[in-house]
Amino acid sequence: MKNGMKFTKLVGVVGVFTLALASCTGTPSTGEDVDASAGGGTTPDAGDQTFVFGNSGAPRMFDPFYSSDGETSRITDQMYEALLSLQPGTVEVAPSLATEWEASADARTWTFKLREGVKFHDGTDFNAEAVCYNFDRWYNQKGVAQSTGVTQQWSNDFGGFAGGDPSVYEACESPEPSKVVLKLTRSSSRFPSVLSSSAYVISSPTAMQKWDADNVTAQGDGFNFPEYAMSHPTGTGPFTFEEYDDAQGTVTLKRNEDYWGDPAKVNTLVFRIIPDETTRRQELEAGTIDAYDSPNPVDWAGLKDDGAQVILRDPTLNLLYVGINVSTVPALEDIRVRQALLYAIDRDLLVKTQLPEAAIVATQFVPPVTPGYNEDVNQYPFDTEKAKQLLKEAGHSDLKLPLWYPTEVSRPYMPDPKRVFEAVRDNWEAAGIEVVPVAKPWNGGYLDGREKGDAPTYILGTVTHSNNPVNFIGTFYGVTDNAFATNLYPFGEKLASDLAAADTEPNPDTRAKAYAEINAQLMDEYLPSLPIAHVPSAMAAANGVQGLTPSPAGQEKFAGVTVTRSE
Repeated sequence: MKNGMKFTKLVGVVGVFTLALASCTGTPSTGEDVDASAGGGTTPDAGDQTFVFGNSGAPRMFDPFYSSDGETSRITDQMYEALLSLQPGTVEVAPSLATEWEASADARTWTFKLREGVKFHDGTDFNAEAVCYNFDRWYNQKGVAQSTGVTQQWSNDFGGFAGGDPSVYEACESPEPSKVVLKLTRSSSRFPSVLSSSAYVISSPTAMQKWDADNVTAQGDGFNFPEYAMSHPTGTGPFTFEEYDDAQGTVTLKRNEDYWGDPAKVNTLVFRIIPDETTRRQELEAGTIDAYDSPNPVDWAGLKDDGAQVILRDPTLNLLYVGINVSTVPALEDIRVRQALLYAIDRDLLVKTQLPEAAIVATQFVPPVTPGYNEDVNQYPFDTEKAKQLLKEAGHSDLKLPLWYPTEVSRPYMPDPKRVFEAVRDNWEAAGIEVVPVAKPWNGGYLDGREKGDAPTYILGTVTHSNNPVNFIGTFYGVTDNAFATNLYPFGEKLASDLAAADTEPNPDTRAKAYAEINAQLMDEYLPSLPIAHVPSAMAAANGVQGLTPSPAGQEKFAGVTVTRSE
């Protein structure tokens, strides 16, 4: 790569869709008026500016295809680009490396016109062959790399790999340098929006070959990732990788001077890893960081009073839930036990006391704004005595449950995971359940442990990259032969079949009706996990930060950000 990189240490649907060429690199609005001269500061030459962002957790590594967590993708989103993108501040699909696209009548063949004159950070050409190289690489993952602990996103979105379980992906063709044809085995409600996901960005084939990008191995409860993922990420984006200094807890990116679009407005982008939310706020107030994600809702008013910006994401496209793995504790296989766990949680109080003012109780697995939302699903109002009765009927009045929660992270759906844990724990204990707390770092055992099925109950959530019900219920419950549904739930096979049928339905109205019926089944008959809340989230930024637009999908781009600093 052209920048002198230094790696210090790393721990580890039917129809036509055509959009005109558009630039997505301009400075977006923050949604608020910001006085560039606030605080008596001066605005230096944007080319010499540094933007410092407070990350709540360390990156897992820097290969987006192997990443499933927001703390990593926030960094890689600045270095990489996908065929499609999202309009800033929305979930509307927009051009990126592809400028136009169209679907065949059966929505199984998708043709993309590619942007010309684009180069990867290593100086090699972006073209159709590079795109197909990436798709074929993803589809042909081998060995341990096929596990959900490594390639969960592909399993959720596309299904299986070459020679294994069925996949939505069939082939990629490059008839011209600026044209790509993707062929699917069936239509999918995910297309084309799935191609805006942080996981499906296009990497340099030359760099991936040089740095052995597919050489993933298992090590104990985790994985070893190759040099490409650890220290040589190579995309087409407005920033290039400079350094990860684990000792200092910083990741440094530099402006890509050969970027195809408008260059980044700051020269240097630094991510400082600050696990504690209170410390992040203090650092913002001290001026040592310029912004951070998911400020604690109790701090919003104080931040504004101190002159900072609190910029909301809208709409709310997330779900906070308590996950259940029925294979770990036999009692959890009984629907009455799972119902008791939900009845026992005072979700109204949790939402009022632990979450932002605009948060709402989740009655099902999709938000109210998402197609397939069903107002007639079974309700589970807070009722401790009902919970005790169900546990007694099931013969589990003495239930003992480990409840996992993550540390070193703040997510849009749970600004403070420990507080959510404490609320659920107290409710369950009031119903006679012995709760065993298990706290693990987000990228230090929590995600890996959950993905391997080690957590009987756990606090987690999802943020979707498009307003599609499959991105909520399909992610967890088997739209494409997902192991979570088929292996962890006794009803998983039928549910996976129902979801797959809905996903392949080309008519949007019919598809929404099918998802509404599935939502009713999930809440009435299955209850595979416990929906808790839909949580509005925000980003906090210094008053002198302009051009920062939170993404409902959590895919913020920082190329348009500028910073006015006080003298």
